[in-house]
Amino acid sequence: MGIGRVLLVTGAAVAPTLGSVSFASAAEGRDDQETRTVRGTLPAGSPDFVYVPVEVPSGVRELRVSYTYEKPSVPAGTPGNALDVGIFDERGTELGGTGFRGWSGGARTEFFLRADDATPGYLPGPVREGTWHIALGPYTVAPQGLAYEITIALTYGEPAPVVPPVYPPERAKGRGRDWYRGDCHIHSWYSDGRRTPAGIAALARAAGLDFINSSEHNTSSAHAHWADVAGDDLLIMLGEEVTTRNGHVVALGTEPGTFVDWRYRARDNRFGRFARQIRRAGGLVVPAHPHATCVGCNWKFGFGEADAVEVWNGPYTPDDEMTLADWDSMLVASVRAGQTGQSGREWIPAMGNSDAHRAPDVVGRPQTVVLADGLRREAVLEGIRAGRSYVAESAKITLGFTVTGGPGERAGIGERLETDRDTPVTVRLEAAGAPRCVVRFVTDQGVLFSSAPLPVSGVGVVEWRTSASYAAYVRAELRHDAAAGPLPGVMAAFTNPVFLGRPAEGSGGR
Repeated sequence: MGIGRVLLVTGAAVAPTLGSVSFASAAEGRDDQETRTVRGTLPAGSPDFVYVPVEVPSGVRELRVSYTYEKPSVPAGTPGNALDVGIFDERGTELGGTGFRGWSGGARTEFFLRADDATPGYLPGPVREGTWHIALGPYTVAPQGLAYEITIALTYGEPAPVVPPVYPPERAKGRGRDWYRGDCHIHSWYSDGRRTPAGIAALARAAGLDFINSSEHNTSSAHAHWADVAGDDLLIMLGEEVTTRNGHVVALGTEPGTFVDWRYRARDNRFGRFARQIRRAGGLVVPAHPHATCVGCNWKFGFGEADAVEVWNGPYTPDDEMTLADWDSMLVASVRAGQTGQSGREWIPAMGNSDAHRAPDVVGRPQTVVLADGLRREAVLEGIRAGRSYVAESAKITLGFTVTGGPGERAGIGERLETDRDTPVTVRLEAAGAPRCVVRFVTDQGVLFSSAPLPVSGVGVVEWRTSASYAAYVRAELRHDAAAGPLPGVMAAFTNPVFLGRPAEGSGGR
């Protein structure tokens, strides 16, 4: 292999160079295999992505790639080596382009593609003649550098017939307008999870879920593998966890086969383009675990493009408490924009998902409970977008949350009770399945009411009187009774808000 160039995006001005990997032209009827191995070292401060060009001749039936890299010891607190991998075909590496053929991040050390099949994370299809690109993503690089070795094997011969993808239906039987339970952030073995779609579907049914969303890291490859496990009792929506170096976003409920690119940072000013792509594909833009502490997980793109925000991710932790506080501050800001007559944007609803990857991660803990006109993709997404939802740690918890004023004046979760500022209103929470939980009513002025713990039966009703002059919105939290001290206790459930009063003219309130 001669010395040449690599194609680079974002990052250091000085980068290592590699030449194209070339193979002999295939003779007609050839059915053997050819292998090439390349080696190199990426220095600390490398670009986010490095592309290794591979010249693929005609007559190839299967392409297979394997790679290894060194993991030297590093001082405590210093990141070691981690190298992601994926591939783009002869259509190129253009951002958002059609050349994407698969990504496994750091979950696998080898992959293959052919017309009828591919490694999970990769898209089956013909191995056409042209310049392909192996994408290397140095997630973190040790001070010593990241030495790697890549082996590319081409198998020649007549390709197998292409298998058309079959996608799950966009509706299930449902119960008409009702509350439906879902988990919209789950990983299977089509990215870095360890469960099959069939295993996840079984766990979703056992958790009392009505819908789930496929959300693999940086690939749509799982979309064609859910049809067999969908059913009248389980709606399966399709999406992606767009995993950038500056945070993750769930593309929720997009059209089948939608791929959303992730190769950019906040400073590149490209996120808005892909947020709009998600919405054009019928999906929602949901920043995931904004305060997670893993490398590259902390959300840095702002919330101007968000349709909802994942406030609760997996077991409730201090990270979620921080996100909850941020979300509440966003609610306050949206209220203030309306109250001053500014042309503000709509408020951003909250949701919760498990982000389950493998045992012991629990599918459906937590889950978002959505009021929808039916168990259909569009209806569920509209309920989430409108904020007609609450988040519960399991199917054991059921909530009813309303605010009532004068005769005929009533509003539920995600709605507005249009009432005069000084008219008394009654906030009412009905709870089941929440033993010894404390109910808190949170407003734009903070926590204005906390109940005694609910009885051990977990069933109870809590009421509070207020007015729009005292609370511009009210939302409910149920927390497990704290043993002692000022801590509020671990979350058991929370609702999106009910807004009080008449919206200011020109405001963006719902």
